[in-house]
Amino acid sequence: MLERRIAVARLLADHDDNLLVVAGLGSPTYDVAAAGDHNSNFYLWGAMGLAVPIGLGLALAQPAKRVLVVTGDGEMLMGMGSLATVGARRPPNLAIAVLDNEAFGETGGQQSHTGLGTDLAAVALASGFAGAAMVRADDELGSAIDMLRNAVGPVIAVIKISRAPVPRVLPERDGHAIRQRFRSALLSQGGIG
Repeated sequence: MLERRIAVARLLADHDDNLLVVAGLGSPTYDVAAAGDHNSNFYLWGAMGLAVPIGLGLALAQPAKRVLVVTGDGEMLMGMGSLATVGARRPPNLAIAVLDNEAFGETGGQQSHTGLGTDLAAVALASGFAGAAMVRADDELGSAIDMLRNAVGPVIAVIKISRAPVPRVLPERDGHAIRQRFRSALLSQGGIG
């Protein structure tokens, strides 16, 4: 299993204005913030299960931008039906990275369904995704990142990460401020706000 902060830092290296990042509730938000705060990062607070639907809407509204959702296995399991909707709509600019520690980290570390055999990459492929990867080792991460950043989507990579705790890095927590900053970033880049 990979160290989450290293994996996310590699995933978001060379983050530019053409990449819109939706960070899922809890630890994925802390990981994205730790990799470097950016005006085109949209952090979720209190919206468990909605990272992928928000990413889908954003990908459909901003077809010239790459949209990357970084979420956890617990949140993805909660919103698993959204994989079917993504597969039905097939936005070519949408990528999903699932940080899978096989536990519900925000509620006490109980084992999640991915630790009991649920394969989110297989679910995505069965739902109509263009590509999927299961990353269990560091030497598999590079090709998964290339797919997430460049392949015609929708694509998903399930990145198996360690359960080891890491310090929280808290970005802006005011939902209105996050939305305004993100919208301003889109408008300044010529996108639709």
